[in-house]
Amino acid sequence: MSTPKRFPASLKSAASPQRELLMPQRHLRQATADAARLARPSGTGLDSGAVRERMVGRLRAEGRFDERVLAAMAAVPRHEFVDSALAAQAYEDTALPIGHGQTISKPSVVGHMLGLLFAGAGARQRGSLGRALEIGTGCGYQAAVIALLARQLTSIERLQGLHDKARANLQRVALPRAPRLVWGDGRVGHSASGPFDSIIAAAGGEDIPQAWMDQLAPGGRLVAPTAAGGRGQVLVVLDHVVEAGVSRWIRSEHEAVLFVPLKSGVV
Repeated sequence: MSTPKRFPASLKSAASPQRELLMPQRHLRQATADAARLARPSGTGLDSGAVRERMVGRLRAEGRFDERVLAAMAAVPRHEFVDSALAAQAYEDTALPIGHGQTISKPSVVGHMLGLLFAGAGARQRGSLGRALEIGTGCGYQAAVIALLARQLTSIERLQGLHDKARANLQRVALPRAPRLVWGDGRVGHSASGPFDSIIAAAGGEDIPQAWMDQLAPGGRLVAPTAAGGRGQVLVVLDHVVEAGVSRWIRSEHEAVLFVPLKSGVV
């Protein structure tokens, strides 16, 4: 087992298309160099914080991500959560296979969804995601990021193979608060650990399960990919608002996404 990674306390120039067209031999050399860079990242290696900072810097340049989320992503070694054959691509903004027909989400998707959670009134007041529930642990990468942003995290995975992989992956990194990993049916949530201030799902269903709504604390926010009629999946944000002692849920829809299906049961 490798030595756990310790986190810090605080959290273009390319030739023009015309030039490439006029110099095909340079184009070939550049392609070779690009392939080498993908196979063997520059700098001091994947364990270097500079590699993660470059990934975060690209996201920051877009101007739409929460700085607290970016700081957490800069602290988590994403390459520890993908197969070694794919480690060179770990800091590209791309989804990667993690086995069992599942993928690790693009960094930009992780950053955006966690930013939506932080934009809720409760998280803004707390300055954290509070008590959080993640549906779909996958390889454990997002759980590691959330663990730096939440007071407590429970993460559920229905596939035992991925549950075991996430547990092994998370043992290789040092987190201030270890997530509670559960092998179980994500559609029913985890009432024993609730209620939750923040709920995030990494699989998309036809609806928001009632169990999730029941376990969302007053003032809490939920973010999940959900079917939206003939438009496919969109990111849905659900806020639990209590006024005059009466609970209600405010729903808003955001951009189109494509996540693996949300399924019941365990495998």
